[in-house]
Amino acid sequence: MAITYVWTVERMYTMPTPEPDFVVNVSWILTGTEGDNTASVEGNLQISQDEGSEDFTPYADLTEAQVLGWVQDDLGETGVSNYKENVAGQIDSMVNPPVSPTVEPLPWS
Repeated sequence: MAITYVWTVERMYTMPTPEPDFVVNVSWILTGTEGDNTASVEGNLQISQDEGSEDFTPYADLTEAQVLGWVQDDLGETGVSNYKENVAGQIDSMVNPPVSPTVEPLPWS
């Protein structure tokens, strides 16, 4: 069975400049599901107010897909892959729990 990944925006923080409601921080979550097992990682994207506003989209007109595009563009292909591998590793540990050593009583006690 393959893992299904879903990216979501948890919240966004804005400042009044350089444009009204200029997004400066995006909190996001990547969730992976395989069968009954679900794992997730969270992150933040800091956006500099110095970044050009030539492509500015008013806050009310933003879509989740657009904002997630910012996140994934910032992470790059390697970053996106690393986060997915992290989630996959968590799920693998649920499916195949790691074996931990146990303390046994000494045989001569």
